[in-house]
Amino acid sequence: MALSAGLTGYWVQAFSHTAPQTRVLVVGDSISAEYGLQRGQGWVALLSAQLAVHKSPVEVVNASLSGETTAGGRARLPALLAQHHPQVVIIELGGNDALRGLALTQTQENLLTMAKVSKAAGATVLLLGMQMPPNYGADYAQQFAAVYTQAARQGQARLLPFFLKGVGDAADPLQWFQADRIHPNAAAQPLLLKNVWPQLKNLLP
Repeated sequence: MALSAGLTGYWVQAFSHTAPQTRVLVVGDSISAEYGLQRGQGWVALLSAQLAVHKSPVEVVNASLSGETTAGGRARLPALLAQHHPQVVIIELGGNDALRGLALTQTQENLLTMAKVSKAAGATVLLLGMQMPPNYGADYAQQFAAVYTQAARQGQARLLPFFLKGVGDAADPLQWFQADRIHPNAAAQPLLLKNVWPQLKNLLP
């Protein structure tokens, strides 16, 4: 999905009253930064709330920025790792690279580097894959999907092939998007979490 730029800082969602045994760092773009949503409606906030219900000693740090590219995430990641010392890193980037026509080879290299740097810091990586809409052409769509497959394989990361499954490929996808037809709306956020959770839960204690 194409993503538009905006200004959204990162914040910490911490719901455990005890010292967290596990810290999850989310490095994403506008989809994970609650673009166009009220604070607390995004899938990352819903993840934190879900963990709180189960009294799980897990802290979720959302370091997502609207408009972020893989190059931006790669540049910010070392400082984030040093600051938060996460055990799990979720990378949700790449859509803005495609929107801006950046080279797929560079996108793949950035994702791979982020996975390797995270692993070197002692974290397990979950890579959230994106897919391009049909108007980008079948060949480009296949090449774009392969970027995530290759980066995950070479970086020894877990891969969710399509983060927007059930949203971007729904029979009537417009019901799940904001008026810009780009960003998932509040109703879609539980579906995004539903996609992520089966992969993430296996990485948590």
